[in-house]
Amino acid sequence: MPVAMIGQTLVAGVLTLAVGLVAVVLLRLLPSLRLQLIGLATLSVGLPLASVLLTGWVTFKMGDDVKILAVSAASAAVAVVAGLVLARSIAVSVERVRDASRRLADGDLSVRAPEHGPAEVADLAASFNEMAGSLERLFDARRELVAWASHDLRAPLANMQAMIEALEDGLVLPETTLPVLREQVGVLSALVDDLFELARIDAGALTLELRDAQLEPLVEACLRGVEADARRRGVALAATVPDGLRARFAPEKVERVLFNLLTNALRHTPSDGTVAVRAEQYATEVQVIVEDTGVGLDVEARERMFDRFWRADPARSAPGGAGLGLAIARGLVEAHGGRIWAESRPGGGARVSFTLPAAS
Repeated sequence: MPVAMIGQTLVAGVLTLAVGLVAVVLLRLLPSLRLQLIGLATLSVGLPLASVLLTGWVTFKMGDDVKILAVSAASAAVAVVAGLVLARSIAVSVERVRDASRRLADGDLSVRAPEHGPAEVADLAASFNEMAGSLERLFDARRELVAWASHDLRAPLANMQAMIEALEDGLVLPETTLPVLREQVGVLSALVDDLFELARIDAGALTLELRDAQLEPLVEACLRGVEADARRRGVALAATVPDGLRARFAPEKVERVLFNLLTNALRHTPSDGTVAVRAEQYATEVQVIVEDTGVGLDVEARERMFDRFWRADPARSAPGGAGLGLAIARGLVEAHGGRIWAESRPGGGARVSFTLPAAS
């Protein structure tokens, strides 16, 4: 091959490389993924084809080897068509996710993106659907929060208004009405405190003063707090906590968690039943277990009993119970870095467990 022809071939190659680099930069400026994919398919085939034609013209002078160039052109054309079809398929898959996101932004929380197409697009659609599901549950929880809070605030306020009107009309004596008013104010204060606590938990503004402490005194204090209610219901209380068992926690917060779990267990335990507290030591955590001999938990209860304002049956609508205790318990346990879950006991009844960090 003459030196001049070799030089021309090298010039053609360098020119092709330069054109390719410039084309890649220009492709990134295209406004849509569809156009970028079409441009990429055209470039990936058209540029090598142009290089082949240019090199063939320099090398073969378009003589006897023109058939080779024709075959190359036909193959390149087929590749361009295949690339365009593939680009359209990918773009359509992405546009489905885009359309679903637009509908979600417009307020359609039930929309879901089709989870098919290339693996990356399918993963994107799955992530979008998971996000949409979380948003739908969040807005459902907000609606339930407003509905239940309105209901639980309305009842004591109506009672207080009726008693005040009766006082003003002289129908009742102050000494008989004031204790009831004080009780209703306590119910309202407890509900407002619970809502405020949940707001702090949701906002991540809950501050905990963790320290190493023994669990046994805390368990005994909680059992004393529910002892009168247990005696009235005819339910026995029991505790099994190893001597000297220590964990790292905020005592007043964990006391509230355990008290809420014990109160809930008592509501679901019939007369002559038992509510027991156990604690077990593991390598990096301590597990606290509250068990009862009630009817146990169905699938929905296991999944939703820690949701705020969720009530499975009339037992959870007992006076003074707003359905927030277990939701607060979950928030406080998770703020400690622990876990809380519920399950049915093999012998009947329910078992609720939560973990705390082991003492350092």
